Amino acid sequence: MAKLPREQYEAHLHELQVELNSLARWVQETGQRILVIFEGRDTAGKGGAIRTISDRLSPRMCHVVALPKPTERERTQWYFQRYVSYLPAAGEIVLFDRSWYNRAGVERVMGYCSEKDVEDFFRLTPGFERALTADGIRLFKYFLTCDQKQQEKRFAERLADPLKQWKLSPVDLQSRDKYDAYTDARDDMIKATHTKHAPWSIVDFNDQKTGRLTLLRDFLDRVPDKKRPGNPPKMKPLKGKASKERFGKLKPLPAFSV
Repeated sequence: MAKLPREQYEAHLHELQVELNSLARWVQETGQRILVIFEGRDTAGKGGAIRTISDRLSPRMCHVVALPKPTERERTQWYFQRYVSYLPAAGEIVLFDRSWYNRAGVERVMGYCSEKDVEDFFRLTPGFERALTADGIRLFKYFLTCDQKQQEKRFAERLADPLKQWKLSPVDLQSRDKYDAYTDARDDMIKATHTKHAPWSIVDFNDQKTGRLTLLRDFLDRVPDKKRPGNPPKMKPLKGKASKERFGKLKPLPAFSV
């Protein structure tokens, strides 16, 4: 797949994000509850895909949820319990950077849970998600994919970049030789949890720019066409000259010197 030039990407993304803002106004005005789950390969680009949505919306209505590993107490709770408090309220969009599907993916492949835990998860998840959608939550589930060659390239880039090294965890590196195991786990997960009320969508993220546009276009197309035109307040001219900033005893910091 040929990479999308940055200029074309930014032009298409701008159009989609304008449409996204219209959707967000509809969500707020009608009290919709939208939940988007992002799962996928390590390095596929979940964070960047999430930012294409969250960066252009108000943080008061669009929330990103990226939970750490469960505490000792949470491990003894009903498996879905720790996620329930983060579900959207009226007028909100919630984006899960990984979710309860950790059980079907990393927990299973890395041996952090038993096969019985996985079987119970597959048995209970369709009913749990049916309850969410029956109550009015609009649920979207995306799985981001990339080839192992591309994954290895991105791992190396993260390792070499001090600003990206935080993205690498020991588990990420341990999982490098488990690419095929993750494929099998993903296929089992989709077979068990791809339902009419909560279907999965797989998005090719070998080229992340194209992947983001594909995902965002699909998301916008699957929400009812409820356009809400922007209605910004009118901005009247100032009366008199614009004032300059004034300070008392506390002065601003010295400007950064190049």
